[in-house]
Amino acid sequence: MGPVMRTSTDRRLALLRLCHLVSPALPVGAYAYSQGLEYAVEAGWIDDEESTWHWLQGLSRHAQGTLDLPILLRLQRSWLSSDLIAVRGWTAQLIAARETAELRAEERHLGSALARVLCTLGLGEAEDWVAGEATFATLFSLAAARWHIAETDALCGYLWAWTENQVLAAIKLVPLGQSAGQRLLHRLAGSMPDIVAHAETLADDEIGVSAIAPAFASALHESQYSRLFRS
Repeated sequence: MGPVMRTSTDRRLALLRLCHLVSPALPVGAYAYSQGLEYAVEAGWIDDEESTWHWLQGLSRHAQGTLDLPILLRLQRSWLSSDLIAVRGWTAQLIAARETAELRAEERHLGSALARVLCTLGLGEAEDWVAGEATFATLFSLAAARWHIAETDALCGYLWAWTENQVLAAIKLVPLGQSAGQRLLHRLAGSMPDIVAHAETLADDEIGVSAIAPAFASALHESQYSRLFRS
């Protein structure tokens, strides 16, 4: 009975650690970025709840699900096997896949910010990434590995955190009401298990992005006259 109780407690603690990682209260500054959504609204590509859903669903499937999530999976496995060469390789690949200066700057900022947070929480391995070429996924996967968060749970949590941040940005930008935001989160969450399951099947040479409009939106956002967000 004792070992079962400990295992159950460990699972619950891992779930709570994941909740900590995906919390909007995590002080990394993700709220300051829209990842091109601000320009998409300015250009009229997104103007209501339904068009917001199509935008975010497309990115979930064809960007997060085919780039970020499979790389996050490989990063977590690399941390678990203490393969720092692989960690740095997948980190570099994720940064290289960001098509614009704003997106690359965002990636580095969030990675560095999460590294600082993890240092305060006792993960000394994060210290080397505070001033290095970090990504959010690099440090998220480090925490997931060291806090014994299951791979699939980590992928679900990462996708949820990205989605929630995008919906919060859409509520301000479109604008949408709080009820519309909750409907979007509920609807988008319904497809997350399939997106995660597909990400887990991808081979290395299948990793990439097949969403063009967000790259254009991010590039054009760099010179947008009036902005609320940094990307």
